Amino acid sequence: MSRLLPKLFRGVFTVLTALTALAALVLIAITLFDPTLPRDARFGPVRGELLGQPATLALQPDASGQGGQPTLSARAFNGSVAMTVERPAGAVELLKAYGLPLLLIHAVFFTALFELLRRLFRNVENGASFTPQSVRLVQIVGGTLIAFSLVSAVGGSWFAHAMYAYLAEHTQIAISGTSVQLPPAGNMSLLGRFPFVRPIFFCGLLVLALAEVFRQGLALQRESDLTV
Repeated sequence: MSRLLPKLFRGVFTVLTALTALAALVLIAITLFDPTLPRDARFGPVRGELLGQPATLALQPDASGQGGQPTLSARAFNGSVAMTVERPAGAVELLKAYGLPLLLIHAVFFTALFELLRRLFRNVENGASFTPQSVRLVQIVGGTLIAFSLVSAVGGSWFAHAMYAYLAEHTQIAISGTSVQLPPAGNMSLLGRFPFVRPIFFCGLLVLALAEVFRQGLALQRESDLTV
């Protein structure tokens, strides 16, 4: 029973490592494929919900028939709120430029994290919990969590700022027939998503603190063994 749980965890993290690595490969393939939005693309109208209210979303080709780019439209609150996004292909390009790399960072992070945990529970299964190698693995896990919180926060802020700037320039919003303009992107703060209030950042600090406790305990155990 003492080795059943470590073996189970090792198996779970092995599967998760494989799945996240596969997801990373898929994202790389999509990036290399470089998909674009065709000028004659269309879908919908699709019915869904927005803020708990029925909404419709549709992508329609250029109505002028001159080969222009399609238009994305959305209606909510029984049609009282209408939004039209001109040149949605530009938003797709931003998704490729910022969104896909951000997703790839997440996939690589989880692949590395699950692989580290798999190795750690392999050591636990072999009865080598309090060894320099295990302590080192815990330290790397903590450092990885902190590094990911920093990188993902900066990347997420850039992506959100770029996407909002594009939508603010190319989106028309009407509320009960009254046109509403989105505030310019310059009013957005890039510091809003910084990691110091995110749980994963503090998890990394906690893991590093525990790793230091384990390291000092291991050092005391070595001194005790030498004394005996």
